[in-house]
Amino acid sequence: MPERDITSWNVAILTLANHGCVRESVELFDRMTRAENVVPNAITFVAVLSACNHGGMVEEGRRYFEMMVSEYRIRPRIEHYGCMVDILARAGFIEEALDVVSGMNCRPDAIIWRSLLDACSRQNAGVELSEAMAKLALDVPDDAVSGVYVLLSRVYASAQKWNDVGMVRRLMSDEGLKKEPGFSSIEMDGLVHQFVAGDTSHPQSEEIYAKLDEIEQKLASSGYKPDLSEARMVAGMDHTKGAALRLHSERLAISFGLLNATARAPIRILKNLRVCKDCHTISKLISELYDVEIIVRDRIRFHHFKDGACSCKDYWLSRSKLAD
Repeated sequence: MPERDITSWNVAILTLANHGCVRESVELFDRMTRAENVVPNAITFVAVLSACNHGGMVEEGRRYFEMMVSEYRIRPRIEHYGCMVDILARAGFIEEALDVVSGMNCRPDAIIWRSLLDACSRQNAGVELSEAMAKLALDVPDDAVSGVYVLLSRVYASAQKWNDVGMVRRLMSDEGLKKEPGFSSIEMDGLVHQFVAGDTSHPQSEEIYAKLDEIEQKLASSGYKPDLSEARMVAGMDHTKGAALRLHSERLAISFGLLNATARAPIRILKNLRVCKDCHTISKLISELYDVEIIVRDRIRFHHFKDGACSCKDYWLSRSKLAD
């Protein structure tokens, strides 16, 4: 570009972050501030903190947050606090994340409390702490109440407190709340094909499930075993949970893509919810077994599966502190 202003820098940094190019995003920020002598603004720090969040870059996140406050005298906004809390909580530093919340110059919103609750549910941080986070999230007016109940239900299920799981479901039913249904979309020859879990409505349904059986045989031969923690919302037999996992919408979309995509063409999928841990694992394996690129845009970020690895480097799946 012949001329670059702060807006163009911000867009570039944030776009790289959202597409999983976290190192490039951070390097661009450093180039902007050091080589180009451009003064960052509040939006710039949202962008670079987002990059740190996507990449699990805890130390860098701490440094940039401190730089924003001390060096550039920018008063943190709710977006900056939200990024910092998520960076710390995802990495397992929940107490430090709570310290950030206690030092905020504004009232925490429901997103921050849900971020902490999500971290608690994924890291087995304890039922009491999770219940406290859920209560705080529910006390803030927000439209995503059902998501709080779903996260709390996962906490109870992880602790095998099945009566409490049932209690949460009854609360949701009494309040007329439903878990947001997940779906995955894939475009083929100008047409968008959408799948939900267990979908049998597609004209190619029989072929899709036959391909899914073939995929599962290859996965089993490679040593894959399903992670049943992603199907633990109810007590039940492991084979029942495994059957539930195989019907997830993204698996149907991948099966459809393998059936119909041009050879060597990437399979591109849009998912409205976050990809579960087990589907993330099998997507990596499928990319290697079938020598295919799979690009998934879920609610959180892009996942680029290629040669048995993902561009997110599995960071968001972490359940323990990075320092451990």
